[in-house]
Amino acid sequence: MSLDKSLLTQILEEHRQAIEEFIRREGEKILQVVKLCAEAFRQGRKLLIFGNGGSAADAQHLAGELVNRFKLERKPLPAIALTTDTSVLTAIANDYDFSLVFVKQVEALGKEGDVALGISTSGNSPNVILALKRAKELGLTTVGLSGGKGGKMQEVCDILILVPSSNTPRIQEGHLLFLHIFSELLEKVLFT
Repeated sequence: MSLDKSLLTQILEEHRQAIEEFIRREGEKILQVVKLCAEAFRQGRKLLIFGNGGSAADAQHLAGELVNRFKLERKPLPAIALTTDTSVLTAIANDYDFSLVFVKQVEALGKEGDVALGISTSGNSPNVILALKRAKELGLTTVGLSGGKGGKMQEVCDILILVPSSNTPRIQEGHLLFLHIFSELLEKVLFT
């Protein structure tokens, strides 16, 4: 296969279509999650975020934007990525099972009224599904960020935001856009 600019144009067009459809379809749910998290933070609650691979990186990215700042100088917001403590992750995976690496952290850190945000491109990551299920049982509001039809996340999320694509890179690009939109709107709601 030869490389030329038409391939870049094709990828850009796929991206544009997926992102425009994402905002058109899921915009109201995105606003709903912003309002939900703003209210949780006002009440002294926190946001727990988790996922695997690129979704783990997204969880850490979002926690960084909220604990530090996005665009505004403001007080830190209580957001925790459950993907960062290697000692906890490996202890749970070794002593129990990898499917429980987020469940046990939700049990340890989650309180009724908190928000649990699970990220899974496929919507079928067992450890994300189990953690969302446990979070719901403990009285946390469960939010999912996925793609396509959402897989098994549909069964365990109070709100499920879906990038309308079956193409993993386009789904993950939509997730990154969500992180930035969410962070910007949340700051506006809470601090302006």
